[in-house]
Amino acid sequence: MNKTLTTLFALAVASVTAFSHAQEAKGDVEAGKQKIAMCIGCHGIPGYQASFPEVHRVPMISGQNAKYIAAALVAYQKGERKHPTMRGIATSLSEQDIADMAAYYEQHGKKGADLPAKPSREPSVQVAELLKKGACVSCHGDNFAKPIDPSYPKIAGQHSDYLFVALKAYKADARNPNLGRSNAIMGGISKQFTNAELKALANYIGSIDGDLQVVPQSRFR
Repeated sequence: MNKTLTTLFALAVASVTAFSHAQEAKGDVEAGKQKIAMCIGCHGIPGYQASFPEVHRVPMISGQNAKYIAAALVAYQKGERKHPTMRGIATSLSEQDIADMAAYYEQHGKKGADLPAKPSREPSVQVAELLKKGACVSCHGDNFAKPIDPSYPKIAGQHSDYLFVALKAYKADARNPNLGRSNAIMGGISKQFTNAELKALANYIGSIDGDLQVVPQSRFR
């Protein structure tokens, strides 16, 4: 299994590199600031909850890697991520819009202090085994906040209920037109675990310190 995962990770890095090279639009933070009105209603409200596919807090995106935000929006455009609302928003955006918005959120509320190389809160024995089984640090970094490539997300401190929903989405039936995420790497990893195990992973990763946060924003400026 470890050999298979190593091969998958190598392929993932190669595809991410190809994706990165394909992105020519350079993000402009100030331009992005003028384009995020549709994002504020969910991502700019502390504690805001979504109801699809179940009730969960919407992900924190302030401080997230710009390349990951861009990659996620492109995946919604292509239908590789099947959240109806997010796909509707993403399909309205140009390549330049995505680059500008991603650049804005990467620096929005950015914290100054560097995180430690490893989380200060140790996982339980059970969770440590699950992290090892999924080889999570191989992509997301030893502290889950410094991925091996910026096209991968920072996940340390992300809302645990959102992480749980996202992980389950990789296990969803591909025939469902409105639910699921198509990613060979994450699909292969998530399907190794029961939902109870995914929840344990999400609870631990969500409990450790990270760069992500919700910065309150107003629709009216």
